[in-house]
Amino acid sequence: MTNTVDKIRELNLPPETRVNLTYSSGSDVFVHNETEVETALENTDVVEEYIGMIMNSDLNLETTWGDNPITHLREQGLLEDYDRTGWFEDYLVEALYDNFYDAEVIEYSTEKYDYKRGFTTLTAELYTTVGDMLVSSAFYNGWKVTLETKSGDLTLS
Repeated sequence: MTNTVDKIRELNLPPETRVNLTYSSGSDVFVHNETEVETALENTDVVEEYIGMIMNSDLNLETTWGDNPITHLREQGLLEDYDRTGWFEDYLVEALYDNFYDAEVIEYSTEKYDYKRGFTTLTAELYTTVGDMLVSSAFYNGWKVTLETKSGDLTLS
């Protein structure tokens, strides 16, 4: 079985080729009480996967806006209360849950089935390059990897 990095290596793309990493998961929700995002946050692992990728990989990652994910959270004012005595990764997960809308790092969408029920999908996106992926030891389990090529986007699974 060929892993993602081996597939990218076989494509022989320039190291500066941009790579989009996407992680999505969703949940059945009630929409009549406007708790669909909170329910999806409780029932999915998107926040944990996002923080895990930025904390546990050796990739140079960027947000949709082109800045470092930790820098982005810091600029949003979400890291000011860190007391430096606990686990930083746990703190980031909690900060993202508590400030989900202010953080602006995970997108959400809801498909409404009727006036009461629906399905909410949460999607985390990060960007890196082919060169970084080829020298990284990161794992991409569950992450969709899309390469921006001259012939169009190429998605690897």
